[in-house]
Amino acid sequence: MTPNTATVERMGTGDLMTLASDLGVPPMQIAGILVLDGGAALDVDAVRKAIAERVRGVRRFRQRLVRTPPGFGRPYWTDHAGFRVDDHVRHVHCPEPGDDTALLAVATDAVTERLPRDRPLWSATFVTGLAGGDAALVFVLHHVLTDGIGGLAALARIADGIPAPDDPAFPRRPPGRWQLLTDATRDRVRALRGLGAVPRRVRGALRELRLRETSSAPRSSLNRPTSPNRRFAVARADVKALRATARTHGGTLNDAVLAAGTGALHGLLRARGEHVDNLVVSMPVSTRGRDAGAHLGNHAFSVPIELPAAGDTLERLTSIAWLTRRRVGVARGASGRLVSPVFRLLARLKLLQWFVDHQTVLSTSITYLRGPSARLSFLGAPIREVIPISTVKGNMTVSFVALSYGGRLTVTAVTDPEQVTDLPVLMDALRDELATLSGGPGTGAPATPATTEHADAEKERS
Repeated sequence: MTPNTATVERMGTGDLMTLASDLGVPPMQIAGILVLDGGAALDVDAVRKAIAERVRGVRRFRQRLVRTPPGFGRPYWTDHAGFRVDDHVRHVHCPEPGDDTALLAVATDAVTERLPRDRPLWSATFVTGLAGGDAALVFVLHHVLTDGIGGLAALARIADGIPAPDDPAFPRRPPGRWQLLTDATRDRVRALRGLGAVPRRVRGALRELRLRETSSAPRSSLNRPTSPNRRFAVARADVKALRATARTHGGTLNDAVLAAGTGALHGLLRARGEHVDNLVVSMPVSTRGRDAGAHLGNHAFSVPIELPAAGDTLERLTSIAWLTRRRVGVARGASGRLVSPVFRLLARLKLLQWFVDHQTVLSTSITYLRGPSARLSFLGAPIREVIPISTVKGNMTVSFVALSYGGRLTVTAVTDPEQVTDLPVLMDALRDELATLSGGPGTGAPATPATTEHADAEKERS
């Protein structure tokens, strides 16, 4: 290997599955909206300069993904010699009146616009013109770049207080064909040596998936073909109150989020005249260790878990806490190693899109991410809130992604506006569930700023 030539940084198992799943629209992209107190005072050029300096601390933010020809191994990451921060950062003035709805409109445009594959897979939109003199940074990452935990760690490096390391070796020379071929051969040899462990891994994967114990998703209007459009709505709750209730009932904040989500969906279905007692939820299980955010990439695998949706909220929380403890006790990540090759094969056969559009295993997806407990800042402006955004594909018309940050839990409902025309019903039910779990009466009235929603992405993006 010649000086300044990069080692081969291959995609992992989870990354490969994510890449295979990125078919059609909307793209497999995630976003975080960083709301900046008094951010309107920030200079646009200063924002761009700060981001240019701080992305040096996140190697993937200056690397692009390269596909390989047959026989040369998995796709790999390499330094992008033509990196320019101006290709990734843009400034948008928020439409009037600059409220939550208008901000979500800007964010939806950003997250549903496919990121160019010939450059690092991220973008940042600096949004000015928000009410009260605030501003926002909308960071969009392709899901192949990282999972939610890694994304949070990457965004934390954009905040104040973490010096960006110098990288004099950038840009490294990309690996040559011989280096790629040699590396791929070594991977195949390691795989052959590990064949003896395959039966054990398969058994572990089957235990993790609990295929014999998880029913198919009940027939309901939650599973319908979805359009390219997405609508987001946000509800908020106090982390301290939620955590106290969860602990009283033997659970965690994640269990409280699951209880709120399933209860809200039960309320939505009941309003539609449908009676469903249980739902099958896609629950992410992280395989990261103590250095949770030290590395990007996808280190979480979703497993189906059947959860109660009907009945008393607190009794449901107790049941969910028991069920999730039981599920997390199995080997983590085994199912991903089993499912990933199947997904990639379906993608090669052009069958994966049909599969995700017609799956009958899952009712919904509910994700909880634990963010920093202390508030961060950007160029001196306090980051008041971080709103998580995701774009779920397939035939799940409703999903939830929740994030705790600075003492506040923000829950984003991700819906297809063509299938979920009764979003206010869903959000009223979600607020009721969160109020009950926070120790309140659950009146349906928001305890924090009102629910926001935005239906856009009216044109299909390729």
